[in-house]
Amino acid sequence: MGKVISIANQKGGVGKTTTAINLSAGLAILEYKTLLIDADPQANATSGVGFDPKNIKTSIYECIIDEIKAKDIILETKTPGLDLLPAHIDLVGAEIEMINLPNREKMMSKVIDQIKDDYDFVIIDCSPSLGLITINSLSASDSVMIPVQCEYFALEGLGKLLSTIRIVQERLNPDLDVEGILLTMFDSRLRLAKQVVQDVRLHFEKMVFDTVIHRNTRLGEAPSFGDPIMMHDINSKGSINYLNLAREILQRNDMTKIKNEDKKVS
Repeated sequence: MGKVISIANQKGGVGKTTTAINLSAGLAILEYKTLLIDADPQANATSGVGFDPKNIKTSIYECIIDEIKAKDIILETKTPGLDLLPAHIDLVGAEIEMINLPNREKMMSKVIDQIKDDYDFVIIDCSPSLGLITINSLSASDSVMIPVQCEYFALEGLGKLLSTIRIVQERLNPDLDVEGILLTMFDSRLRLAKQVVQDVRLHFEKMVFDTVIHRNTRLGEAPSFGDPIMMHDINSKGSINYLNLAREILQRNDMTKIKNEDKKVS
Protein backbone atom coordinates (compact mmCIF):
# COMPACT_ATOMS: atom_id res chain seq x y z
CA MET A 1 0.00 0.00 0.00
CA GLY A 2 1.43 3.36 -1.03
CA LYS A 3 2.12 6.15 1.41
CA VAL A 4 0.08 9.29 0.71
CA ILE A 5 1.83 12.62 1.42
CA SER A 6 0.18 16.02 0.96
CA ILE A 7 2.38 19.04 0.27
CA ALA A 8 0.51 21.91 1.90
CA ASN A 9 0.89 25.54 2.91
CA GLN A 10 -1.82 28.15 2.48
CA LYS A 11 0.90 30.77 2.01
CA GLY A 12 1.74 31.04 -1.69
CA GLY A 13 5.22 31.23 -3.18
CA VAL A 14 6.92 28.86 -0.74
CA GLY A 15 7.96 26.20 -3.27
CA LYS A 16 5.01 23.88 -2.69
CA THR A 17 4.44 22.82 -6.30
CA THR A 18 8.18 22.74 -7.01
CA THR A 19 8.54 20.37 -4.07
CA ALA A 20 5.61 18.18 -5.15
CA ILE A 21 7.00 17.80 -8.68
CA ASN A 22 10.62 17.21 -7.77
CA LEU A 23 10.09 15.04 -4.71
CA SER A 24 7.82 12.83 -6.83
CA ALA A 25 10.44 12.66 -9.58
CA GLY A 26 13.21 11.98 -7.06
CA LEU A 27 11.30 9.05 -5.55
CA ALA A 28 10.60 7.68 -9.04
CA ILE A 29 14.25 7.96 -10.04
CA LEU A 30 15.16 6.05 -6.87
CA GLU A 31 12.90 3.28 -8.23
CA TYR A 32 9.81 3.85 -6.10
CA LYS A 33 6.69 3.94 -8.26
CA THR A 34 5.08 7.32 -7.59
CA LEU A 35 1.82 9.08 -8.43
CA LEU A 36 1.66 12.88 -8.42
CA ILE A 37 -1.86 14.23 -7.84
CA ASP A 38 -2.44 17.83 -8.89
CA ALA A 39 -5.11 19.15 -6.49
CA ASP A 40 -4.56 22.82 -7.33
CA PRO A 41 -6.87 24.56 -9.86
CA GLN A 42 -3.84 26.46 -11.19
CA ALA A 43 -2.63 23.07 -12.51
CA ASN A 44 1.04 24.05 -12.23
CA ALA A 45 2.08 20.52 -11.28
CA THR A 46 0.35 19.26 -14.43
CA SER A 47 2.25 21.68 -16.67
CA GLY A 48 5.43 21.18 -14.64
CA VAL A 49 5.67 17.54 -15.74
CA GLY A 50 5.00 18.27 -19.39
CA PHE A 51 1.23 18.46 -19.94
CA ASP A 52 -0.75 21.47 -21.15
CA PRO A 53 -3.74 21.89 -18.77
CA LYS A 54 -5.76 23.32 -21.68
CA ASN A 55 -5.56 19.89 -23.34
CA ILE A 56 -6.65 18.00 -20.23
CA LYS A 57 -10.23 16.84 -20.80
CA THR A 58 -10.63 14.63 -17.73
CA SER A 59 -8.99 15.40 -14.41
CA ILE A 60 -9.14 14.95 -10.64
CA TYR A 61 -12.26 17.16 -10.80
CA GLU A 62 -14.22 14.51 -12.69
CA CYS A 63 -12.96 11.84 -10.29
CA ILE A 64 -14.32 13.79 -7.31
CA ILE A 65 -17.58 15.15 -8.77
CA ASP A 66 -18.54 12.59 -11.44
CA GLU A 67 -16.90 9.55 -9.84
CA ILE A 68 -14.78 8.80 -12.91
CA LYS A 69 -12.26 6.06 -12.04
CA ALA A 70 -8.82 7.53 -11.36
CA LYS A 71 -6.98 4.69 -13.09
CA ASP A 72 -8.74 5.55 -16.35
CA ILE A 73 -7.27 9.06 -16.54
CA ILE A 74 -3.80 8.65 -14.99
CA LEU A 75 -1.07 9.85 -17.36
CA GLU A 76 2.48 8.55 -17.73
CA THR A 77 5.10 11.31 -17.52
CA LYS A 78 8.48 11.47 -19.24
CA THR A 79 10.09 10.47 -15.94
CA PRO A 80 10.15 6.66 -15.67
CA GLY A 81 8.12 5.46 -12.71
CA LEU A 82 6.23 8.75 -12.28
CA ASP A 83 2.53 9.04 -13.15
CA LEU A 84 0.20 12.05 -12.94
CA LEU A 85 -3.42 12.51 -11.96
CA PRO A 86 -3.89 15.93 -13.61
CA ALA A 87 -5.89 19.05 -12.80
CA HIS A 88 -7.52 21.80 -14.80
CA ILE A 89 -9.25 25.08 -14.00
CA ASP A 90 -12.65 23.39 -13.43
CA LEU A 91 -11.33 22.26 -10.06
CA VAL A 92 -11.91 25.81 -8.78
CA GLY A 93 -15.66 25.08 -8.84
CA ALA A 94 -15.42 21.73 -7.13
CA GLU A 95 -15.58 23.16 -3.62
CA ILE A 96 -18.94 24.82 -4.34
CA GLU A 97 -20.33 21.63 -5.88
CA MET A 98 -19.13 19.56 -2.91
CA ILE A 99 -20.78 21.70 -0.22
CA ASN A 100 -24.03 19.71 -0.11
CA LEU A 101 -22.54 16.28 -0.73
CA PRO A 102 -22.55 13.71 2.09
CA ASN A 103 -19.07 13.05 3.52
CA ARG A 104 -17.79 15.98 1.46
CA GLU A 105 -14.44 15.94 3.30
CA LYS A 106 -13.83 12.33 2.21
CA MET A 107 -14.34 12.59 -1.56
CA MET A 108 -10.60 12.59 -2.28
CA SER A 109 -10.15 9.52 -0.06
CA LYS A 110 -12.53 7.56 -2.30
CA VAL A 111 -10.46 8.50 -5.35
CA ILE A 112 -7.10 7.64 -3.79
CA ASP A 113 -8.28 4.38 -2.24
CA GLN A 114 -8.86 3.06 -5.77
CA ILE A 115 -5.24 3.37 -6.83
CA LYS A 116 -2.86 3.76 -3.89
CA ASP A 117 -2.06 0.04 -3.81
CA ASP A 118 -0.51 0.46 -7.27
CA TYR A 119 2.15 2.88 -5.98
CA ASP A 120 4.87 3.16 -3.36
CA PHE A 121 4.13 6.88 -2.90
CA VAL A 122 1.24 9.19 -3.73
CA ILE A 123 2.19 12.89 -3.54
CA ILE A 124 -0.60 15.50 -3.51
CA ASP A 125 0.09 19.08 -4.55
CA CYS A 126 -2.48 21.07 -2.54
CA SER A 127 -3.79 24.49 -3.47
CA PRO A 128 -2.48 27.54 -1.53
CA SER A 129 -5.56 27.71 0.70
CA LEU A 130 -7.20 25.87 3.55
CA GLY A 131 -10.38 25.22 1.56
CA LEU A 132 -12.38 22.05 1.09
CA ILE A 133 -10.04 20.51 -1.52
CA THR A 134 -7.06 20.90 0.83
CA ILE A 135 -9.11 19.44 3.72
CA ASN A 136 -9.98 16.53 1.41
CA SER A 137 -6.31 16.03 0.62
CA LEU A 138 -5.33 16.02 4.30
CA SER A 139 -8.16 13.63 5.10
CA ALA A 140 -6.88 11.23 2.44
CA SER A 141 -3.21 11.44 3.48
CA ASP A 142 -0.95 9.51 5.80
CA SER A 143 1.16 12.62 6.36
CA VAL A 144 1.66 16.24 5.37
CA MET A 145 4.86 18.01 4.36
CA ILE A 146 5.01 21.76 4.96
CA PRO A 147 7.37 23.85 2.78
CA VAL A 148 8.55 27.02 4.53
CA GLN A 149 10.41 29.78 2.70
CA CYS A 150 13.68 31.00 4.25
CA GLU A 151 12.53 34.61 4.51
CA TYR A 152 11.34 37.07 7.14
CA PHE A 153 7.68 36.00 7.12
CA ALA A 154 8.57 32.29 7.12
CA LEU A 155 6.44 31.42 10.13
CA GLU A 156 3.52 33.60 9.09
CA GLY A 157 0.43 31.42 8.77
CA LEU A 158 2.24 28.29 9.91
CA GLY A 159 0.35 28.31 13.20
CA LYS A 160 -2.99 28.43 11.35
CA LEU A 161 -1.95 25.51 9.14
CA LEU A 162 -0.88 23.43 12.15
CA SER A 163 -4.23 24.24 13.83
CA THR A 164 -6.04 23.01 10.70
CA ILE A 165 -3.97 19.83 10.73
CA ARG A 166 -4.93 19.26 14.38
CA ILE A 167 -8.62 19.71 13.53
CA VAL A 168 -8.31 17.19 10.68
CA GLN A 169 -6.58 14.77 13.06
CA GLU A 170 -9.34 15.16 15.66
CA ARG A 171 -12.37 15.02 13.37
CA LEU A 172 -11.48 13.37 10.07
CA ASN A 173 -8.15 11.56 9.99
CA PRO A 174 -6.64 10.54 13.33
CA ASP A 175 -3.77 8.80 11.51
CA LEU A 176 -2.51 11.98 9.83
CA ASP A 177 1.10 12.78 10.79
CA VAL A 178 3.34 15.73 10.01
CA GLU A 179 5.98 14.26 7.69
CA GLY A 180 8.14 17.30 8.31
CA ILE A 181 8.81 20.97 7.69
CA LEU A 182 10.92 21.64 4.59
CA LEU A 183 13.01 24.81 4.38
CA THR A 184 13.01 26.16 0.81
CA MET A 185 14.55 28.99 -1.24
CA PHE A 186 17.61 29.14 0.99
CA ASP A 187 20.28 31.67 -0.04
CA SER A 188 23.52 31.01 1.85
CA ARG A 189 24.71 34.56 1.11
CA LEU A 190 21.98 36.08 3.28
CA ARG A 191 22.36 36.33 7.03
CA LEU A 192 18.56 36.51 7.34
CA ALA A 193 18.11 33.15 5.59
CA LYS A 194 20.54 31.52 8.00
CA GLN A 195 18.67 33.10 10.91
CA VAL A 196 15.34 31.75 9.65
CA VAL A 197 16.81 28.24 9.41
CA GLN A 198 18.13 28.54 12.95
CA ASP A 199 14.80 29.84 14.31
CA VAL A 200 12.69 27.17 12.60
CA ARG A 201 14.99 24.40 13.80
CA LEU A 202 14.90 25.85 17.33
CA HIS A 203 11.09 25.97 17.41
CA PHE A 204 10.27 22.71 15.63
CA GLU A 205 13.40 20.59 16.23
CA LYS A 206 13.05 17.08 14.76
CA MET A 207 10.02 18.06 12.68
CA VAL A 208 12.40 19.95 10.34
CA PHE A 209 14.06 18.03 7.51
CA ASP A 210 17.86 17.97 7.45
CA THR A 211 17.67 18.68 3.72
CA VAL A 212 17.37 22.37 2.79
CA ILE A 213 16.32 23.45 -0.72
CA HIS A 214 18.63 26.17 -2.05
CA ARG A 215 17.70 28.93 -4.48
CA ASN A 216 18.77 27.65 -7.87
CA THR A 217 18.37 29.10 -11.37
CA ARG A 218 18.04 25.71 -13.03
CA LEU A 219 15.30 24.76 -10.58
CA GLY A 220 13.35 27.84 -11.68
CA GLU A 221 13.88 27.05 -15.37
CA ALA A 222 12.76 23.43 -15.31
CA PRO A 223 8.95 23.97 -15.24
CA SER A 224 9.08 26.03 -18.45
CA PHE A 225 10.47 22.91 -20.16
CA GLY A 226 7.81 20.68 -18.57
CA ASP A 227 10.50 18.71 -16.74
CA PRO A 228 11.36 17.93 -13.13
CA ILE A 229 14.80 19.25 -12.24
CA MET A 230 16.40 15.78 -12.50
CA MET A 231 15.34 15.52 -16.14
CA HIS A 232 16.36 19.12 -16.85
CA ASP A 233 19.79 19.15 -15.18
CA ILE A 234 20.71 16.17 -13.03
CA ASN A 235 23.92 17.85 -11.82
CA SER A 236 22.29 21.06 -10.59
CA LYS A 237 22.08 22.06 -6.94
CA GLY A 238 18.29 21.76 -7.08
CA SER A 239 18.48 18.21 -8.39
CA ILE A 240 20.91 17.20 -5.64
CA ASN A 241 18.69 18.85 -2.99
CA TYR A 242 15.53 17.05 -4.06
CA LEU A 243 17.23 13.68 -4.47
CA ASN A 244 18.55 14.13 -0.93
CA LEU A 245 15.03 14.97 0.24
CA ALA A 246 13.68 11.82 -1.42
CA ARG A 247 16.38 9.77 0.33
CA GLU A 248 15.55 11.42 3.66
CA ILE A 249 11.86 10.55 3.19
CA LEU A 250 12.84 6.94 2.54
CA GLN A 251 15.06 6.88 5.62
CA ARG A 252 12.36 8.41 7.84
CA ASN A 253 9.94 5.73 6.66
CA ASP A 254 12.48 2.90 6.85
CA MET A 255 12.04 2.24 3.13
CA THR A 256 15.63 2.23 1.92
CA LYS A 257 16.46 -0.55 -0.51
CA ILE A 258 19.34 -1.74 1.71
CA LYS A 259 18.05 -3.98 4.47
CA ASN A 260 19.27 -3.27 7.99
CA GLU A 261 20.98 -6.65 8.24
CA ASP A 262 22.92 -5.90 5.05
CA LYS A 263 24.34 -2.71 6.58
CA LYS A 264 26.29 -4.63 9.22
CA VAL A 265 29.96 -5.38 8.67
CA SER A 266 30.76 -9.02 9.46
